[in-house]
Amino acid sequence: MLQPRRFILPGLVCLLLSLTSTAQQKSRVELEPNETVFAVMTGINTCGYDRELDISDPVRKEVRSMVSRAIEKSSEAAQATQQMCAFYRDHSVDPARDLSQYVSLALNLGPAPEFKPTIKEADMPPDATYVLGFVPLVGKFYSAAGLAKIWTSVQPKYQSMIDEFHEPLANMILATDVYLKIPMSGYTGRQFVIYVEPMAGPGQVNARNYGENYYLVGDPTSSALKDQVRHTYLHFVLDPLAARRPTAMKKLDPVLKAVQSAPLDESYKRDASLLVTESLIRAIEARTMPGGKAAEPKREKEVADDMADGFVLTRYFYDSLIKFEQEPVALSTVFPDWLYYMDVSKQQKIAEQTTFVARGRGEVVSRKPAPPPSTLELANRKLAEGDPDGAEKLAMQAAKEQPSEAARAYMLLGRISALRRDKDSAIKYFEQALQVAKDPRLIAWSHIYLGRIYDVDQERDMAVKHYQAALRAGDDAPQTKAAAELGLKAPYQRQASDDKDQ
Repeated sequence: MLQPRRFILPGLVCLLLSLTSTAQQKSRVELEPNETVFAVMTGINTCGYDRELDISDPVRKEVRSMVSRAIEKSSEAAQATQQMCAFYRDHSVDPARDLSQYVSLALNLGPAPEFKPTIKEADMPPDATYVLGFVPLVGKFYSAAGLAKIWTSVQPKYQSMIDEFHEPLANMILATDVYLKIPMSGYTGRQFVIYVEPMAGPGQVNARNYGENYYLVGDPTSSALKDQVRHTYLHFVLDPLAARRPTAMKKLDPVLKAVQSAPLDESYKRDASLLVTESLIRAIEARTMPGGKAAEPKREKEVADDMADGFVLTRYFYDSLIKFEQEPVALSTVFPDWLYYMDVSKQQKIAEQTTFVARGRGEVVSRKPAPPPSTLELANRKLAEGDPDGAEKLAMQAAKEQPSEAARAYMLLGRISALRRDKDSAIKYFEQALQVAKDPRLIAWSHIYLGRIYDVDQERDMAVKHYQAALRAGDDAPQTKAAAELGLKAPYQRQASDDKDQ
């Protein structure tokens, strides 16, 4: 049971200070309006999307009225609206899915007035592809109805919503980080963006995960958005922990077999990392329910419901979290141990004995179907599985066939050579990575690895030059800075866990 806290461990004090400092430097979650999302949502509102209109923020009706007046005054706007709405009616599925597919579309479009897709059609989510023909029509509607002017006129009201939601959002993120004990300042290059959009209706929140980026679209005045932000933020934080451990996930195949009859999306039945992460998130949500000891029956019921939905590892993580709450270590530190010491056969048996409901409560975050792994991704998996020869072959293939991935391929080849104690080859590959790399993180770590090689070879002057170059590379991740500064402070001594740094 969750015990009341009467003191804060020294390590947690440091964590709180670190989190506060990080929050002051740069927010990990962006809260902003988006004109493209506004235009698409206004378009479908004009064409009959009325869900929850009577309980929406007044700005939604205000925008609809301004658009109606613009259409009445312009035959061009009326014609553009007629064409756009014909498409909308022809592609209507049901009110909930109608909104979802247009949100997916909007998130993959560029700025007004062109609204050009930001990715290839083949790479778009299937629901967005289905309504891709909406793009030129909403573009014409945007220009003819004067949507740019309408957008400008409602900006102060959108900003007011953002200002009101900012503090509770910041408090939620801080509370979540404190519970997980994970300073998140190292998530360079990843995005979690909340687009404020009352035109979508207060109860209609859409969360999306495209690669490493996470998006939420909704009305911040609604409780639905507030409830789902934390769930999506937990995905943003925790998804990488499972995704980078393919070997551990492979061991969970027996559990996947046991949930084939569960009311889960097929992705959870094929990918153990998705099942693990969602089960862990639901366990965290249950453990952090307010109410103290009196809420324990409610927590237990929530876990039971999650298990019946098919997230059969929720109980395991719930029990693990009870102990975790009393320890000073971060969740990222204990998570690998939870996977390593999990009795898979026991969890399989629990899953087989679980009575699943006919229809689950579903998942908050919709995901773009994962594309087939690239050659370089397969190479990294080979190395993680203890097959450096297979990894080397695939990395060489990637360096030759994928110029955009050459720097990462050379980096991987350098790491493989370093593991083999092949100094000359390692130096060659890390230097090749430096010649073609543009990513500050790749540049910094190539220098760090070179510095370590020269330290081991007792060429301290050369090592120092590379550590200094790493600090100048522009990678602001704390892990990178700490590794370079440690190298400057004292000569590096090789350890068995060298390859786990990056």
